Amino acid sequence: MTDSENRKHRSTLQKIAHRAMLERGLVPDFPSQALTELDQISGPATRTEESTRDLRNLLWCSIDNDDSHDLDQLTVAEALPDGAAKVLVAIADVDAVVEKRTALDDHARQNTTSVYTAAEIFPMLPEKLSTDFTSLNPASDRLAIVVEMVLAGDGSLQSSDLYGAEVLNHAKLAYNSVAGWLEGDGPMPQVIGTVNGLDENLRLQDRVAQKLKSLRHLHGALDLETIEARPVFDGDELKDMEAQRRNRAKDIIEDFMIAANGVTARYLASKKFPSIRRVVRTPKHWDRIIELAAERGTTLPREPDSKALDRFLVSEKAADPLRFPDLSLSVVKLMGAGEYVLELPEGDATGHFGLAVKDYAHSTAPNRRYPDLVTQRLLKAAMADHSVPYKNDDLEELAKHCTEKEDAARKVERQVTKSAAAILLESRIGERFDAIVTGASDKGTWVRLLNPPIEGRLERGFEGLNVGNKLRVQLVRTDVERGYIDFKRVS
Repeated sequence: MTDSENRKHRSTLQKIAHRAMLERGLVPDFPSQALTELDQISGPATRTEESTRDLRNLLWCSIDNDDSHDLDQLTVAEALPDGAAKVLVAIADVDAVVEKRTALDDHARQNTTSVYTAAEIFPMLPEKLSTDFTSLNPASDRLAIVVEMVLAGDGSLQSSDLYGAEVLNHAKLAYNSVAGWLEGDGPMPQVIGTVNGLDENLRLQDRVAQKLKSLRHLHGALDLETIEARPVFDGDELKDMEAQRRNRAKDIIEDFMIAANGVTARYLASKKFPSIRRVVRTPKHWDRIIELAAERGTTLPREPDSKALDRFLVSEKAADPLRFPDLSLSVVKLMGAGEYVLELPEGDATGHFGLAVKDYAHSTAPNRRYPDLVTQRLLKAAMADHSVPYKNDDLEELAKHCTEKEDAARKVERQVTKSAAAILLESRIGERFDAIVTGASDKGTWVRLLNPPIEGRLERGFEGLNVGNKLRVQLVRTDVERGYIDFKRVS
């Protein structure tokens, strides 16, 4: 493939991404008014409140994707007597720079999220902010909202607090390399060795996160693991589709953020403030989940029961790890999509079925998610004993709007990923692959190749197939513009 062809393919994906954004009601470019405001911002927010604590000396670090530059949170832990631990999560104070109802805020409110496609990132806030002035970058003093949690030896929450602080990121780390080290499959990332005590602090964070996870599973959190294929570029050349899987480093961030979001929700409720919660209600298709389990020899209760479902998932993962991600995906689809809802102080929270938590307010990614920025404004007002900065009607409308736009953003990302996969396979028409059935319904039968982990439609030979069946397929057609990939079954 020539350099010009590589550039053409990246350019094609960018055009597809822009078109998909517009078709889904998302705005791919910042309006001139927002860019004018941006030019007037000269640097990060600085400390102005006497109550802001100076916590720059703590061993803060960030763990994110290898290519992430919009750093929303830092973490650090401290060992306490009797196996207890104090965990601090620092969340970038984006509100200190992006004020409510400015042109920058209005654009963020329109899209409600950063959209990460294979060809291009469409940030919710301009990169000058999200990857610099409001990002918790290494060796940079930044303002943050800190969620402090004291956890008992079993991972249960003993006490919590929230406050403003000045923080300093001592090490920018990536999931895969940290996970390899924690799991004993790779060396310690070099940057960890340059910060005295960070290695042991990360191992402490890992131990605490595993306790948090175990406790949530006791309460019925679901052990789900889906495969997400992520395009890998070398410059402009699309090289591969790489399977993204859960790992121990991702667990640290996931479990700490779930805990911090719970503290945030309960804090707002204690202050008689409304909040925007993220919920997955009782599964919409529990009857089909029962059938799915029965096909595998397990009987689930007639009424939705997250503990029983998790026991089934844990058992299936141990018995057949190859097929487990596809079973997980089926369960995720049958549970139904998550949504944002307004929770009033006197209300009874719906809760998040899959996470087994009742109080869950998105708050830990204000650079890339608008509900988190709104929550941050509510938090700061509550902490300062100010009045609620949003009316209930506005929050209710925002919750609905954020749900719709987040769904649109995920569809854009999926569409571009499918087009990237079609590019990767378009020169391999006629080749045969090992695959597994990931979907079988009246709408069609879908298969995922084992290598590369790309999904497509089985247009011939699908009779009698069910989710989880392994088979051999031949690639017969690709359509880059539509992101279509078609296979037929072969012996």
